[in-house]
Amino acid sequence: LTHAIEECIATAQRGGCGIVIYFRKEGRSLGEVTKYLVYNTRKRQEGGDSAANYFNCTEVVAGVQDTRFQALMPDPLHWLGVTKIHNFISMSDMKYNAIVNTGIEIVNRIEIPKELVPTDAQVEITAKVFHGYNAGKSYQGIDEAELNQTKGREYGYDKSDEKKNIIKD
Repeated sequence: LTHAIEECIATAQRGGCGIVIYFRKEGRSLGEVTKYLVYNTRKRQEGGDSAANYFNCTEVVAGVQDTRFQALMPDPLHWLGVTKIHNFISMSDMKYNAIVNTGIEIVNRIEIPKELVPTDAQVEITAKVFHGYNAGKSYQGIDEAELNQTKGREYGYDKSDEKKNIIKD
């Protein structure tokens, strides 16, 4: 989001028009609590957080991978009269497809620059690119081998600690 805002400002400074449309669909529209349950599941699963299991964790916790209804997402663009987007600042294939399927032309798809993706987000970005997000030049070549070897940081979570937190009547 901050990258998109920066790009909009830069575009406006060059005399163009930058628009940011933000939908509150945190955690694939499953809600904040579910999002944090998914994060905890990812961190505490056997072998730790991994790109290979990124989407599976959401399905295990919520029963589905995603509940966003992207078909409605382009409506504000149409309401604003947008017919062409020169620089689309999103890697999401679902957002891209929803927009172009309604007749809005997208000229350039801009990926998140690698230097803006923190080390802790490598699991997420690797999983998303492998499953269809726009790789751009920065993320080309993510294959199944890289998906399987991309792991998150170790938290030193000890399953025996769970027993210490059980309340007995």
